[in-house]
Amino acid sequence: MERAEGVYLYEVGGRRLLDGIASWWCVNLGHSHPRLVEAIRSQAEKLQHCILGGVSHPNAIELAERLSKIAPEGLEHVYFCGDGASSVEAALRIALQYWINIGDKQRTDFICLADGYHGDTMGAVGVGYVEAFHKDFKHVIREAHRACSPHCAKCPYEKSRATCDVECFESMETLIRKHANETAAVILEPLCQGAGGIRIYTDEYLRRLRALCDEYGLLLIADEIATGFGRTGSMFACDHAGISPDIMTIGKGMTGGYLPMSAAMVTDRIYDAFRRDGDRPRTLYHGHTYCGNPITSALALAALDVYEEERILETMKPRVHELNSGLNQTASTLPNSEMSTLGMIGTIEIAEEDGGVQRAKQIAQNAYENGLFIRPLGPVVYLWPPLTITADELSQMLDILGKSVEMSG
Repeated sequence: MERAEGVYLYEVGGRRLLDGIASWWCVNLGHSHPRLVEAIRSQAEKLQHCILGGVSHPNAIELAERLSKIAPEGLEHVYFCGDGASSVEAALRIALQYWINIGDKQRTDFICLADGYHGDTMGAVGVGYVEAFHKDFKHVIREAHRACSPHCAKCPYEKSRATCDVECFESMETLIRKHANETAAVILEPLCQGAGGIRIYTDEYLRRLRALCDEYGLLLIADEIATGFGRTGSMFACDHAGISPDIMTIGKGMTGGYLPMSAAMVTDRIYDAFRRDGDRPRTLYHGHTYCGNPITSALALAALDVYEEERILETMKPRVHELNSGLNQTASTLPNSEMSTLGMIGTIEIAEEDGGVQRAKQIAQNAYENGLFIRPLGPVVYLWPPLTITADELSQMLDILGKSVEMSG
């Protein structure tokens, strides 16, 4: 790819492709948005870098304040990081050290979801182990306790959405009740497991999990790196369930997807546990050279302006319905498939009897040849377009996908 604009990628040579996955789930505001490009350019002329160790700069201060205003209630403090995995790594260390700081050193375990994914650093792999990605490192990873994945498209309890009583939560509840005393935190991707196959699940799961964590005094970490900043139809996925995690990781759409930046946000309860206790320091010795970089901070501030001033959450609402309708029509040509949508995330999981993984690959290849760039996850074909996509552009995207499915049969 040589350049990009709006929802389009341009290959070397000039061929144009619709970007069906927002360049790995992050370019929420479209490519080459003039306000975001200008934010990078103008900040680069003034201050290119400044560490946040004992020093700060106006952009980082303003960004932390603005993030705390749009985050779920109670998340008042921001720890800036580099990319998504580094914010998860920070969140895990914050959770572990929180318990140490308040005098409870036995809480060293984590509970997560099977088929969850939180990045490729060692700590993140421990709570998001994927056999295909991480098998060569299994002997050096400390794996978390893994609860059953809430896979609504292929419910292990053979329930429909109409008859579901969140039976899949039983596995999580069992683990928490069994391991609560040695658990530092529960971590999950709220409402949508991304790399595990775009598995969309009910917001009632989050409400039950929040209540159970409260019952046992456990920390809840919500990994909103992929789901945050409007992707699910709300600013954050946790907003759908009306819950607040104790720690929330954010990234990707935070800068509109243009430059790497992430953060771990925490509550007063956690932040206060890191204040000095007499002569005993309780500092979190975990830092990144470029965390809170002035250029990425300026870019994130500009992105927040665009989300607000262009009313992204409002203007995308018609596209949400169009995405659901279009994918439902395409899925109807695959009688054994399962279709799910959540905001501007739409998936079709192709059944094994309809070709599964191989057919998904063929559909992606057909789409590429017809001007749409997508990347399937196993048997799952999905669309995750920029939130700024127009009705005509989305219609084109859906038409190409539909024709690609038809050609694959």
